[in-house]
Amino acid sequence: MHCRKIVFAGLALAIAINHVFYASAAERPSVKSPQVSDDGRVTFELYAPNVQKVSMNCGEMQSQIGASSKEMTKGENGVWSLTVGPLKPGIYDYTFDVDGVVNTDPSSPFVFGNRQGSRGYVEVPGPKGQPRHDEWRDVPHGSVNIHWYASSAAEGARRRVHVYTPPDYFKNGEKKYPALYLLHGSGDNDSHWMWIGRANVVADNLIADGKSQPMIVVMPDGHVPLPVSMEQDRANRWSRSREAFEKDLMTDVIPLVESAYRVLPGRENRAIVGLSMGGGQSLFVGLNNLDTFAWVGGFSSAARGMEPVVAKLAAEAEGVNKQMKLLWIAIGKNDFLLEENHNFIKSLKDNKIDHIYNETEGAHQWSVWRLYLSEFIPLLFR
Repeated sequence: MHCRKIVFAGLALAIAINHVFYASAAERPSVKSPQVSDDGRVTFELYAPNVQKVSMNCGEMQSQIGASSKEMTKGENGVWSLTVGPLKPGIYDYTFDVDGVVNTDPSSPFVFGNRQGSRGYVEVPGPKGQPRHDEWRDVPHGSVNIHWYASSAAEGARRRVHVYTPPDYFKNGEKKYPALYLLHGSGDNDSHWMWIGRANVVADNLIADGKSQPMIVVMPDGHVPLPVSMEQDRANRWSRSREAFEKDLMTDVIPLVESAYRVLPGRENRAIVGLSMGGGQSLFVGLNNLDTFAWVGGFSSAARGMEPVVAKLAAEAEGVNKQMKLLWIAIGKNDFLLEENHNFIKSLKDNKIDHIYNETEGAHQWSVWRLYLSEFIPLLFR
């Protein structure tokens, strides 16, 4: 009975979507969305003649348009439209709310998936001659490769990692490179630092400008499947998940990277940093494994549960400070994880653990994390 209900519900949804977007296909007007004007205004359009209400949702635009959601206006031809801005140069992800159902812009070629569905994005370029730090430029570009592997930490589950190699990697078959392990947040996966985080573009631009050492950037999947017994342990699920990721990274990902790529050996040539969930993972794994990582960072980190790690560092603070090349932490003043970070920073200060802390404008958003990455990378491997 339950399966039959699910099938009927799915069929009803498919019919509804077809009714909304594909009615009178032969007569459907031309729709182009999104459209970016020279002055930074962005126009969104959606052909949906048979619906009652459409809104454009975008948290990144909120401070500029006054809300995280804006209602669109329906034209006589059945096309809903909205123009916002002018917006500051940047990358903005968005969705449409169509009669209460979240949809990705069907007219846009700029779409990426995540763990909660998919989103579209639109880029507003910098002024002529002043490109953004995360904007594609006419400079030498590196490559991003995808590797699949069977994870011993996840009982042989097939997992994936994205790996960026710098522009000169394939031109010089002898040169070896340091490696940065770059971690994503809880709603995303190993592709998001490339899609919306533009890690490869940021690295290309920094290398071209002589601000960064050429490096390999490893972007693993932070969601390691847990055994059923651990999944059901709700009280300790957060710590169990971090431990599972640590095992996957240390026993599977790093050996894979170091066997497949020309990487320099030694802790001085490995860095780890992440955002949100990945920030908590990078701090946990990095500070627990200073024999593996000399450079550690966290962006808007989920820093709860770090007390045992700090206590371990405090027991040998002088040696830890000599051992670490860098502990770099940053968060926006409007981030919902700000208090967690304040508590973590206080514990580092109280225990005399050397670190750099930056509290900036901004909230829990990709624009903040791309900026942090452009500031963090130049500090590495010097």
